[in-house]
Amino acid sequence: MNWEERHVLVTGGASFISSHLVDKLVEFGAKVTVVDNLSNGKKENLSKSWDSIKFIQQNLEYISKKEIENIFQDNEIVFHFAAVHGGRGYIDTHPADVCSNFAIDHHVFEACNNTGVEKVIFSSSACVYPTKLQNEIGSDYKLKEIDSDPENLDGYLSADIEYGWAKLMSEIQMKSFNKQYGLKGCPVRFVTVYGPREDLTHAIIALIYKAVEKMDPFEIWGDGNQERDFTYVEDIVSGTILAAEKISDMTPINLGTGRRYRMVEVVNMICEVLQWKPREFKFDNTKPTGALSRSLDNSLAKKLLGWEPKFSFKEGLSRTIKWFVENHKIEGRINQELLLENVKKQN
Repeated sequence: MNWEERHVLVTGGASFISSHLVDKLVEFGAKVTVVDNLSNGKKENLSKSWDSIKFIQQNLEYISKKEIENIFQDNEIVFHFAAVHGGRGYIDTHPADVCSNFAIDHHVFEACNNTGVEKVIFSSSACVYPTKLQNEIGSDYKLKEIDSDPENLDGYLSADIEYGWAKLMSEIQMKSFNKQYGLKGCPVRFVTVYGPREDLTHAIIALIYKAVEKMDPFEIWGDGNQERDFTYVEDIVSGTILAAEKISDMTPINLGTGRRYRMVEVVNMICEVLQWKPREFKFDNTKPTGALSRSLDNSLAKKLLGWEPKFSFKEGLSRTIKWFVENHKIEGRINQELLLENVKKQN
């Protein structure tokens, strides 16, 4: 697909992942409109592309059909990122708030269908997968798209808490719009994305924050053995754009590295880059940790998109630490509230 002069709408486009997507689409020559209510997104995230985009500040949850269709009109491709979201601490403690994503997503899919959008790409999540497949430390099982199949409504479906259920139900909504109206697009399932512009409720930035502030004893949520497939934001963006170019039938696509790291390993890597190490570690089992072991099978992305991650975890982590150090004012203390409450509703 040639993105030159294509009219593209990015919902929730001033947030972490989506702002990187906006930058790349502008670089490709697309005419980009961003709609965001700035409850989590920040205009400064769009500073690189600000002079080249159209920005609309609007909440997509509380909006009339006419208003949302006016925004979507004349856009060819929609990347739908608007959501109530955050790191594990946030989504665990705001179950009712994240359920509103189901309503937001319906407004967006309906507007896409009613305004003749060619394709909608939905930012889904590894949280759509059953937790029973992710509860064995040291497991080498990689979650496959078929493990949570919105096509299989006669079978057994499960997801990871309310946030995951809302994402899964919205994938089913997408498939329903495809079946009934022929709406085209696909959900792209992200796993533990990290990188510059990420907020403090997410694991990597929270750990970097603690290390930069020299937290000692250094607090790690859980016992530190929980495992994650950390995927750098630029790899996520490249995969998302390829999905827009190559998938139309609502086939869900995993984007992940397929490699696991334990949280204690991550902390040691961060401390090594910063050339600092705490005298003591404190493991807090009262804090939410989510699935014990999560990694995605990316073989379908390789087959259908020709995609695979380019950034090693070490390289991506170094880039993220560099960004954080350059943009964070050291206070000599940890604001625990920011690790849980930094994210509000974002549409």
